[in-house]
Amino acid sequence: MGIFSPPSLPYAPPMLPAPPSPVPTPVDKAAEEAAARTRAQLAAAGGFGGTLLTGGQGVTGPALVQRKTLLGE
Repeated sequence: MGIFSPPSLPYAPPMLPAPPSPVPTPVDKAAEEAAARTRAQLAAAGGFGGTLLTGGQGVTGPALVQRKTLLGE
């Protein structure tokens, strides 16, 4: 661009037509219900099992206890 030349417009690529939208696939109601049932069973099976740290008998190992000590002893 010189001092005496008119300003040039920036290059813009030509517009392309939008691609055609995908054809919707038919949904099988039985498959959809089976998938929903499986998701519900997996969610229900989780429960509180992951939070339990002991078995039904409780802690069977020795207790990790130390006596308190006073300074100087």
